Amino acid sequence: MNHPHPDLGLPSPLVKGGLRIVALGGLGEIGRNMTVFETKGKLLIVDCGVLFPEDTQPGIDLILPDFSYIRDRLDDVVGVFLTHGHEDHIGAVPYLLRERGDIAIYGSALTLALVTAKLKEHRISPLTREVREGGHEDVGPFELEFVAVNHSIPDALAVVINTDAGRVLATGDFKMDQLPLDGRITDLRTFARLGEEGVDLFMVDSTNADIPGFTPSEREIMPALNRVIGSTKRRVIVASFSSHVHRVQQVIDTALIHNRKVIFIGRSMVRNMKIAQDMGYLTVPPGIVMDAKDLDSFDDNVVLICTGSQGEPMAALSRMANGDHQIRVGEGDTVILASSLIPGNENSVFRVINELTRFGAKVVHKANAMVHVSGHAAAGELLYCYNIVKPRFVMPIHGEWRHMKANAELAIQSGVPRSNALIIENGVVVDLIDHEAQVVGSVPCGFVYVDGQSIGDITETSLKDRRILGEEGFISVIVVIDSQSGKIVAGPDIHARGFNEDMALFDDVKLKIEKALASAVAEGINGTHQLSQIVRKTVGGWVGGEHRRKPMIVPVVIEV
Repeated sequence: MNHPHPDLGLPSPLVKGGLRIVALGGLGEIGRNMTVFETKGKLLIVDCGVLFPEDTQPGIDLILPDFSYIRDRLDDVVGVFLTHGHEDHIGAVPYLLRERGDIAIYGSALTLALVTAKLKEHRISPLTREVREGGHEDVGPFELEFVAVNHSIPDALAVVINTDAGRVLATGDFKMDQLPLDGRITDLRTFARLGEEGVDLFMVDSTNADIPGFTPSEREIMPALNRVIGSTKRRVIVASFSSHVHRVQQVIDTALIHNRKVIFIGRSMVRNMKIAQDMGYLTVPPGIVMDAKDLDSFDDNVVLICTGSQGEPMAALSRMANGDHQIRVGEGDTVILASSLIPGNENSVFRVINELTRFGAKVVHKANAMVHVSGHAAAGELLYCYNIVKPRFVMPIHGEWRHMKANAELAIQSGVPRSNALIIENGVVVDLIDHEAQVVGSVPCGFVYVDGQSIGDITETSLKDRRILGEEGFISVIVVIDSQSGKIVAGPDIHARGFNEDMALFDDVKLKIEKALASAVAEGINGTHQLSQIVRKTVGGWVGGEHRRKPMIVPVVIEV
């Protein structure tokens, strides 16, 4: 990634009484949100999430924030505050707690319940501290205040971080739905009070900053859900995030109107909805939710709620699209994708839509029906916030570059000086000193890939190799030579995978390899390493010239 601050070196030590802010994920991307705040030698972490891989990262399960900046200072961490329970904000907590297991986790009731269930799967029992809107908490030298915000999951919180250096307000993910399903609106009265008292740095969700106007209310999708579920003759399958409690509530309410039973499909969906129901965030009428194992005993009068709205390969909907799930989708079924596309997931989602359509299902999604509204504030809402909070400095967070740039421009339009709008990327260090914020350097900060049991062992080079193998194929060449004379005793044996499996094709290049090796030996080159490089060069030149391809070439020269 191009560094917008190539001239930035490592920052000087933090001045006494200053506040240092370093994002280790979440800037210039939608996912793996994690920001570290430092004052008086202590560290506070806000959010610790994962990013899901793109097509260009084959074989990767998850991408984590880069903990290397804090790895030597884990004992200085006084707590982790989680703004809400979405994967891109809590998914990396298990990996952080593997490094130090007794870090206190602060969050609202639902957020802590979701992260505790996730940690249980990793066999970790966390130290949790429940907080609620309006509450205050001293965490080391940080005085925190929690503010209710509305998002696509209940119990989301913004956080005020008060230090000697100044005050920071971080929104987390939020929007300003005026008629939310749970009646819990974004607390603009507190935002206004904070604005009156003075906010030095406002860290603001950028996801929809480039969309004009206002994000529609969750309630506005009810008519579309009602119409789709009411007009479907067979089964309805709704794909949603397993933490989107409000969306699931709407589906249950609509299923009830049409006398349909509801079945949750997928481990995380079943787990999270049980938690939400037990805690009172999800209202489930008696007798409406049935167990997945009883599916075969029902007629088609059911609504299945599953994961996979982003085309994730292992999620229930993707497996249905591949035909390797117990639920077979067919003619007369309707599939509703009740989410928006996270950038980078488009191809996976379109593939799922195509396969489901091929099976005969009708697929309803955001582009052809009002079945999803975003959980993030659009430009009109963000302008309201800037005018109410009147921050001295602004740092857009949670978004790709275009989102963060659009967010900064909104702040500038509302009166924030252009020099006070800090558009930065992961690893760039901002110090707040005496209520003044400035960029003071950068720290190394990369991607940490999770591949099965391996964490951080996969490098960009390995991913490049995987892409080459996937796109260009693989050729191995084995040659046995006499150690005395240098003459070829056996081979060249050529094996190809994912290139062109017609072995006759390689007859031309075998002669070229023999000639190249003979002339090399004649010139006195006899080491197996040097000879193998000659084989590689010969095959590479032939494949590039004749076939316009660049497969991975593995030459093996053996002396006998």
